[in-house]
Amino acid sequence: MPDLPLDLVRTLLAVVDEGTFDAAAAALHVTPSAVSQRVKALEQRTGRVLLLRTKPATATASGEIVVRFGRQLLQLERDTRADLGMSDDGAPARLPIAVNADSLATWLIPALTRVPDIQFDLHREDEGHTTALLREGLVMAAVTSTPEPVQGCLVRHLGTMRYLPAASPAFAARWFDGPLPARIADAPVVVFDRRDELQDRFARARCGHDASRHRHHVPSSEGFVDAVAAGLGWGMVPQVQARPRIREGTLVDLDPDHPMDVPLHWQQWKLDSPTLAAAARAIIDTAAETLGQRP
Repeated sequence: MPDLPLDLVRTLLAVVDEGTFDAAAAALHVTPSAVSQRVKALEQRTGRVLLLRTKPATATASGEIVVRFGRQLLQLERDTRADLGMSDDGAPARLPIAVNADSLATWLIPALTRVPDIQFDLHREDEGHTTALLREGLVMAAVTSTPEPVQGCLVRHLGTMRYLPAASPAFAARWFDGPLPARIADAPVVVFDRRDELQDRFARARCGHDASRHRHHVPSSEGFVDAVAAGLGWGMVPQVQARPRIREGTLVDLDPDHPMDVPLHWQQWKLDSPTLAAAARAIIDTAAETLGQRP
């Protein structure tokens, strides 16, 4: 198999990260023509098209494999230089991680403070889709609801995020004056974004069909809870965020006997990296302390 020169791999990474040949050229301090020539040379070596020349430029399936290889190689290089005391600028190691919004808003940040020598690059994505970023080589690890490992990754169970069907007292009195299933198809609902299926999953479990089509999209974990408490609609609120508001009377649990549990997992590259290992330990330990271990 032909060699994959690191300078060519770095160039491909720059185009994927920066989005265009011109931006990659600026980041690498070379000309756009040089970037184009390097990408072509790498494609000739692999015998595959690695990059879609779109705006922004995106890696093909073969390109994702090379991108993932390149990030792993660069991480090993950084770890080796750090071990040898050869850091050029003293900057902390960089670690890209994909994480869902609710974990980011509730328990993940305390975990990151346990490893202050790492520069975190967090990518927010739905927990059912964070593995796509792993597969594309954009991140080295992910908090995910997917237990099946991405190729080249290992998986650890973190715990379970419990969600409660919640609403403001006034909203509950107006829309849920009878049995919950009888009104859930009509009551306005708050959803995180168009990938958020929690409310529909809860509705299907309780009454056999999706939640109302009258829905508000609020793509912020904190904003989502505020919207529910303000009476915009009902929604599935993480228990850790719902309990204080239930105690103070600004939220009510619409169905106390039927919470919804979402198992979370940690997926990371199978890479002997001290940086990745330290972050994984902190995140797994914090999750064990803060998340329920329900299956």
